[in-house]
This record gives sequence, C-alpha cells and structure tokens, in this order.
Amino acid sequence: MATQTQAKVTALIMAGKRSGQLDPLAERAGVAQKSVVPVHGKPMIEHVVAALAACDRIGEIRIVAHEPDEIAAIPLVAQLSAEGRLRFAEGRHNLVDSVFAGTENADFPVLITTSDNCLVTAEGYAEFVEKALAEQAGAAAALARKEDVIAADPEGQKKFYEFTDGGYSNCNTYWIGSRDALGAAEILRSGGQFVKYPSRIAKAFGLMNLIRFYFGWGDKEQLFAQISKRFGYKLVPIVLSNGEFAIDVDEERSFRITEKLLARREGAAA
Repeated sequence: MATQTQAKVTALIMAGKRSGQLDPLAERAGVAQKSVVPVHGKPMIEHVVAALAACDRIGEIRIVAHEPDEIAAIPLVAQLSAEGRLRFAEGRHNLVDSVFAGTENADFPVLITTSDNCLVTAEGYAEFVEKALAEQAGAAAALARKEDVIAADPEGQKKFYEFTDGGYSNCNTYWIGSRDALGAAEILRSGGQFVKYPSRIAKAFGLMNLIRFYFGWGDKEQLFAQISKRFGYKLVPIVLSNGEFAIDVDEERSFRITEKLLARREGAAA
C-alpha cells in the first residue's frame, strides 16, 4: 500500500461548455469551445495538462468534456491517452454531476482543476497536494493571498474574499480526499464564484456562514471549521505560495494578463 508521501492523486480537469452558448473567446478564436482557445501559442487546456503530467504527485489525468474531439486532437493529450495516463469522461448538464461522472471508478484522493488554469505549474499542483495530505483534508480549496495576487499583476483579480486574517482569492483548484467526501462537490452546484455572488454562500453553506463571510467575522480557518461542522467532514483552506495561480482565463482582460505572465515566465526561464 502506498504511503502518504508516495500516494498518487487522480486529477480531474473540468473542460465542459455551457449548453447552447459559444464562449466569446472561443468565437473570436474560431474554435468550438473555450478549452482549446490558443493562449501564448497553445490551447489553454494544454497548459493545464502539461503541468499535471509533469507533477510527480499526479497519477491518472481525466478530462471531463462535452465535446472531446478538439481536445483529444492536441498532440500532448493524444500522447498521454496512448500511454494510458489520460482518459475522457462525458460532461453532464451541470458542474456537480460532471464531477460525479469524472470520478466514477477513480482512485482517491482527487484533485479538481479547470481547463482555464493556464498559470498553475507542476510545482503549484504538488504544493496543493502535499498541503492537503498534511492537513488530512476531507475536502479542500486552494486560495492565494490578496497581496500575492496583486504582486503577480495588479489587474489579475478584481474581488477578494475578506477575512480578519486578510484577503484571499480562489484558485479554482479543489480536493476530494475520499469517495465519502464526494458530497463536497455539492458546494459547486450553484456555480461557485461566491465572491461575485455572495447569496450562493447561503444556499451552499447556510445563512450564518453567509453573514460571517459578508461582515468578515473571523479568519478563514474559523469559517471553514463552521462549514466542516455543517457538512460532517474536514474542509480546509489551502493557501498557495504564488499569486499567479488565482488568475484564470475568464475574458479578454484575464486572457491578456495570462499571456503576459506566461511570456514573462518563459523569458525568465530562458
């Protein structure tokens, strides 16, 4: 049996598309879905697949997609599929059911990320896995400090979760520690993006937690502890070290910022 330090984690990339809607970035790029929009020279999902494939804490990679053909044609995806390391799962009509479909017969723990997380590196995913394992988390969400996000780019994020211990931004990376904790995915049924739509917190976490969140009562650990009591498993906030990880490709502004940061990273490496 693998030890905690040797454990491989299943990675789930959420790459679905909204029914009946063509994403503006996809329309501009002349592709059928946002996940294959070119970002700094390659499809955005390829950045995510490459980072996960290079992370020694990741075992199987699963892509949950409604229209897999464009994604499957990406050479790296095709290579990993041929090697048996990557497989597709069919996207369902909502995010939560898509997570359930993607984790069917999967080995846990499971890391969930999104196809537009172009800036998260292999080291970033490893940091998240190691911290979640160390916390013995039933479920977890990755966050970045407000000051780190602003340092990465002042326009990278416009809104932050505010707690007594500071401001934080969501990194769209999540942890499901076991099949028993899979119910944590229900938190996302309303669509997530709680900082943009605080009323969703009441639906997902309860009215008192909405009030605590809205008024900034308590630090993030206290809020997550209260949510843990509501759901019956340990839900943990995992703070990542790089503010870039909180910047994903949502629209033209974040697209431009992501391309700029990837170019800067490439230049630094050279």
